[in-house]
Parts: sequence; structure tokens; C-alpha cells
Amino acid sequence: MLSEPSAATVRASLPAAGAAIEEITERFYARLFAARPDLLKNLFNRGNQAAGSQRQALAGSIAAFATHLVDHPDRRPDAMLARIAHKHASLGVASEQYDVVREHLFAAIVEVLGEAVTPEVAAAWDEVYWLMANALIAIEKRLYEESGAAGLRPWEVVERVAETADVTTFRVRPADSGTAVRGFRAGQYVSVGVTLPDGARQIRQYSLSGAPGESVRQFSVKRVHGEVSRHLHAHVGEGDVLEISEPYGDLVLDDTTQGGDRPLLLASAGIGVTPMVAMLAALAADGHDAPVTVVHGDRSPADHALRADHGTYAAKLPDAAVHLFYERDAEPGTRTGLVDLTGIEVTPGTRAYLCGPLPFMRAVRTQLIDKGVAPADIHYEVFGPDLWLAQT
Repeated sequence: MLSEPSAATVRASLPAAGAAIEEITERFYARLFAARPDLLKNLFNRGNQAAGSQRQALAGSIAAFATHLVDHPDRRPDAMLARIAHKHASLGVASEQYDVVREHLFAAIVEVLGEAVTPEVAAAWDEVYWLMANALIAIEKRLYEESGAAGLRPWEVVERVAETADVTTFRVRPADSGTAVRGFRAGQYVSVGVTLPDGARQIRQYSLSGAPGESVRQFSVKRVHGEVSRHLHAHVGEGDVLEISEPYGDLVLDDTTQGGDRPLLLASAGIGVTPMVAMLAALAADGHDAPVTVVHGDRSPADHALRADHGTYAAKLPDAAVHLFYERDAEPGTRTGLVDLTGIEVTPGTRAYLCGPLPFMRAVRTQLIDKGVAPADIHYEVFGPDLWLAQT
């Protein structure tokens, strides 16, 4: 891992670098896109760039990785690296792009920190960068080998289903009828690429919301302010072709829980329901007979996407408890208000999976820990840049 001289230098320079990390990442992206405008047009999320959320996520990951190296020099933060690598693999990131990133990132560091970047400091942070980059390259290479393909390929929309007023499910199959549909792990997502009216090729990730093992795949899209979700809702229908990646993502059921005796809790809010429905489908198919607690919050029953599937799959489990919270129009058997685990029994040894807005996941995580769930047993998925990491 990080050499002792570099560790000492990074530890000494980390406060200054950490204080300036967001300015550094802002300068980095400005330099990168000035030199390579094609990356902003055809790879990076233009909405996240405009909002600044991608800069915050990058800053958080760099700071977290460097801090981990100096605090735990004998081991890597593999969980964090895996999350980033899965996202990169879904986008088709190539190993040579790390050289481009390194060039503009280090130029930005020098611009911001100036004379503080001595040759020793530069060498130490170069070591940090390549430890992170090479680890990601290795993980991404393995993911490409496992998936059998890198990048996106054409899939045809065979059905479009309106789930709610603003959520639509797209069912797709390979445009090449001779291409087999590979399996996926419940909770994973795919990248979907579209060409927008201005010619930009933008890519977004959407959780697979159907049961693993089906001959077609499905993903559900909430119409928000983003370019791609609006385009999909307005312009894509049956017979159209989309560019779609193989499945990626590390928020998946542990192999020891499916068909085993590990109690689970699946908590979601809003469109965060999508990976949870796939998980419930997998658990039902595998005969999971340990307790499963299903918790979901939404604006109203009418806004609850995949509500029928959510309930149907849960009902197939022999020991499932379902708790639904709606801010308005709550029906008998559901509750009014935001998700609150008070009064909900959580079985000792529970493994929890969370997906939804950050405030929701933070609140649920806190309540789960208060109920005795080990922090290591609480797993989450953030739609978009992982600002939870950036803020911690």
C-alpha cells in the first residue's frame, strides 16, 4: 500500500488539500472539459456537472481514499472502490482515461495549492492517485470479463408500461435476436444511453426492476428535471432502440441470505423502490423463508411505482411484514406521514438494504442502529453521485 515516506507527506498535506478539494475538483473538470469537450458531451452527466454534485462526489471519494490510506495503511477501502468501479464499468470507462484524468487533476492541484506542492508532495499524491486508479482499473477489468462486454449495445423496447403519472417501465431485449439475455443480481442497474436533440450522447443509470432470469429486462424511469428521463418519457416507445450496458452495481443480496436464514429489511422511498422489487422477486423465487421486513414511503398510493409487484412478491414470502407510509391519501392498513421505524420489530441479525433520498436513508440508518443493527449490515444505493460519501 502507501509507502511510509508518502504516508507521512500525505498526512501532513491532507488538511490543506482537504480544505481546497472542492476548488481543486472544480478546476479539474474545467480543465478536462476544455481539453476534451467530447467527454462532457458523450460521457459525463451534464446535469450533475451543472449542479456541482459530481464535483462534490469526486472530492469526497478522493478525500476518503487518502484518509483511509494514512489511517489504515495495511488495507484498501474495497467497498468504496467497488462502488466507483461498478459505475465506471457501466459507463464503459477505459484504463487509458485514467492518464487523462491524472494530467488535469494534478494541474488543478498545482493551480490551487501553488508552492505548497513541493516535489515530495507531488510524488506522494501521485502515489495515492495511482493506488486508487490501478485498483479501479483492476476491478473494472474483472467486471468487464464477468459481464462479457464493455460499453453499451443496442436493445429494442418491446413494451412501455405507465406505472404512475411520472414513472414508466421500459421492457427491452437485445436488438440482435441471436444475443442471449444474461442474468443479473437483484439490485443491480444498467446504463442507458440516448442521443439528445443537440447531438449529445448522454448516459444515465436505472435499476433493473424486474425479476432476475426473465427473457427480457426492465427498468423503471421517473420523469424528473434531467435530460435523459424527460427524453425517455417523451420520445421512446415500443420498437425504438436504446443503447444499454450489461448489469452492474454492488447493492445486491448477499449470497448467504438468499434461501438462507438471515433476516432482511428492505427499506425504500419514492423511485428507490425499483431495486427492492427485484430483490423481493429473487427472494420469492429462491424460497427465502427467514423474516423479511418491507418498508416503503411515498407521497401517496397513486405515486407508489410498482406497487402491485411490491405487494405480490412480498406476499409470496412465508414470513414477510409490509409497512407502507404515505404523506397523503393513506389507505387502511397503511400509515400517514414519513417512514418511521418506531414500533416496527427488527429481528436481531438483520441485514438491511436502503434506497431513496439521502435524508430518508440517513434517518432509517440511524433508527436501525438504535435498534441494534450493526452498521456493517446496513447497505445503501444512491441514485446519482454519492453525496453521502462526500458529506461524511
